[in-house]
Amino acid sequence: MTQSAADPASPAFAARRADARQALDAIDPAKGGDANPADPVRRAWFEAVYALADEDPARVPWANLAPHPLTKAWISLQARGICGLRALDVGCGLGDNAECFSAAGAKVTAFDLVDEAIRWAKRRFPSTEVDYRAADLFALPEGWRQSFDLVHECYTLQALSTALLPQALAALASMLAPGGKLLLIARARDEGADMEGPPWPLPPSIFAEAERQGLRALAIEDIAATPQVGRRHWRALLGRVNDV
Repeated sequence: MTQSAADPASPAFAARRADARQALDAIDPAKGGDANPADPVRRAWFEAVYALADEDPARVPWANLAPHPLTKAWISLQARGICGLRALDVGCGLGDNAECFSAAGAKVTAFDLVDEAIRWAKRRFPSTEVDYRAADLFALPEGWRQSFDLVHECYTLQALSTALLPQALAALASMLAPGGKLLLIARARDEGADMEGPPWPLPPSIFAEAERQGLRALAIEDIAATPQVGRRHWRALLGRVNDV
């Protein structure tokens, strides 16, 4: 593959991504409906994404070979910085967000549901200081509970069916150390708006559900589509309900 064809901004990359999206939608049992009850986290489909990609990031729909623009901008805005914070990146994929936190000085653990995503991230960043792991949000290692100053979730909640969101939010809350914060980035929609998915953009009521699961909103940004992010997004910072 030529260097230009591997560039996410190139027409060749975009064409391969479009082909991949069509093929992956065709094998996604949740497309246009809800997740398969026998596989509620859609593990089989996520594993198929990485297997069919054959190490071509253009064929992984969320892999842009760069940190998410809203994540990168949030890090740059932290007046006190994040150096030394114990950070966890949820659903890390090929590792770009995790590496961005690490480059800013955080001590980063990153996990993904799919083993191949973790192997691929390690191949991309062979000298990384990030601790990459394969793990399941709904079966977290016991040692992670109340262990992180900063948890970053970008696009994981919107990949889950509505029925799983309370449990997912509770799992995210459980990993925050006292005083810890959750940075949430997801596509947004109006309450009750029609949607097709996955992904399933999150409505405003996600923040009320978060509070029921032990998380209170400290800041919520409703960000209109820009050339960088393409669609309306939430960027929110949440803390533990019990923290003063």
